[in-house]
Amino acid sequence: MPVYQAPLRDQQFVIHELLDACAQLAALPPYAEVDAGTIDQVLEESGKFCAEVLFPLNASGDVEGCRYDAQARSVTTPQGFKQAWQQFRDAGWGGVAGDPEFGGQGLPALIHTAIGEMQCSANQAWAMYPGLTLGAYECLHAHGTPEQKALYLPKLLSGEWAGTMCLTEPQCGTDLGLIKTRAVPTGDGAYKITGSKIFISAGEHDLTENIVHLVLAKLPDAPEGSRGISLFIVPKFLPTAEGGVGERNGIFCAGIEHKMGIHGNSTCQMVMENATGWLVSEPHQGLAAMFVMMNGARLGVGMQGLGLNEVAYQNAVAYARERLQSRALKGAAAPDKPADPIIVHPDVRRMLLTARAYAEGGRALGYWAGLQIDIAHAHPDAAVREEAGQMLALITPIVKAFLTDNGLSSAIEAQQVFGGHGYIRDNGAEQYVRDARITTIYEGTNTIQALDLLGRKVLRDNGAALRRFGAKVQAFVQEHGTREDMNEFITPLADLGDKFTKLTMEVGMKAMADPTEVGAAATDYLRVAGHLVFAYFWAQMARVALDRQGSGDPFYAAKLATARFYFARLLPEAGARMRALRAGKQSLMAMDADWF
Repeated sequence: MPVYQAPLRDQQFVIHELLDACAQLAALPPYAEVDAGTIDQVLEESGKFCAEVLFPLNASGDVEGCRYDAQARSVTTPQGFKQAWQQFRDAGWGGVAGDPEFGGQGLPALIHTAIGEMQCSANQAWAMYPGLTLGAYECLHAHGTPEQKALYLPKLLSGEWAGTMCLTEPQCGTDLGLIKTRAVPTGDGAYKITGSKIFISAGEHDLTENIVHLVLAKLPDAPEGSRGISLFIVPKFLPTAEGGVGERNGIFCAGIEHKMGIHGNSTCQMVMENATGWLVSEPHQGLAAMFVMMNGARLGVGMQGLGLNEVAYQNAVAYARERLQSRALKGAAAPDKPADPIIVHPDVRRMLLTARAYAEGGRALGYWAGLQIDIAHAHPDAAVREEAGQMLALITPIVKAFLTDNGLSSAIEAQQVFGGHGYIRDNGAEQYVRDARITTIYEGTNTIQALDLLGRKVLRDNGAALRRFGAKVQAFVQEHGTREDMNEFITPLADLGDKFTKLTMEVGMKAMADPTEVGAAATDYLRVAGHLVFAYFWAQMARVALDRQGSGDPFYAAKLATARFYFARLLPEAGARMRALRAGKQSLMAMDADWF
């Protein structure tokens, strides 16, 4: 039977001992009163909800999936999902990070990031419903009119209404400039919207009384391409003057996709037939407004990768401790049993440690990103806010792509630990692989994230943001470089930092001569960047563990062992990727397209 328990000890380590989050939050007026006790209590309660309410529905939700009624054009979620949503609402989980002005609890994004990880471990399909709702809230909170905020935000935070983002169309995915959905003004401040969208997660369901769709469309006078995109609120039911649910709007689900995984979340084909909508932000500025939701979604998908990584690891460890198979190569480890548990075997340990190192490194990176959100939004110093925002923009494609790539590879390693029992449904391992595979594709494929990192976040500003992050790495190296016990972590970190700086300059020079070189380099470049970031955080975690190992707490010994494994076995991938990257475009572009 699958198992899951929230990794509270490691979460607390990252938040309190690695990030010293309470000290940083104390400088942010909205969060100055948030203390360690509050954070720990919220995480403990969330862990219980995830383990006791959401996790038991994960496997059954995967088997049952969502059901589409073509006559009613409605979707029914798996058994238990609606009841779990009601418990979620009753406990106020939807408003944890929301603005108190609109009924939220006003807690930091850092805390919500940790909660999101737990929800995705416990039941990723279910977690996407509140995740998308929060994204719609954040978009409207940033760009909605006062009237729109007053109407929609309390409903979204309370969980009475849910939210979605409607971007993709049959003829366009990433290239949103090709959208055909049209919005025609009616003269009374509203618009009539006609078009179709596909791959809309949570586009139709039975969890809430209303669904607030944020839809990209073009006005009649729209410029060509992405400069002509506008954003509209298109609710499933039109709100009444009192803020209730009125008549049905002209937006419907025309079917749901039959996916390889995440079966408990409805992925919908949405059709708008003169649906009534209202403009968000300014005309032709929809893509900029939607990027609030898109960037939040990319960070959220990174947490999905982390969550699946963690739960796959937990289940593989539980199985490896119980499964008896062969004897340890040096002799019987459990002579009282007919065979040894497979956790004694070196390659099983390699698979487990790979998943563990990627999970713990991903947690450090993901939570640091959550803290940057808080600093960027709430620090009283504009320069500090700017730097945090710059760091967040730089790190977002790495969080999305590196954590989901690692999550998939960890899920596969965990499945391999199960052997033949890994590809049958009973143990849950195969579901984690299927679900994790999707995370590398949606919300911008990981190749798109790599192009975003190299093309937009690094080369477009001549590496300014990257240099700021590099300065953090260099400061850490200089501060701890003389410590003999840190040498095994500092030396490879400093070496990779120097090589990465030179690599970036090389790629930049090639790109000036031929932009195709960016596309040829991007995926390898992101993997190297991800390892640099992980090495930085793993070195920091090793420093904390070294300083506190005298306490006798085995947690710190395990942290050091995992750090050493990461530097010895996983970080060397960066070297191979740099060699591949330097090969350039030639071997990729030399073959004539007709030869494939």
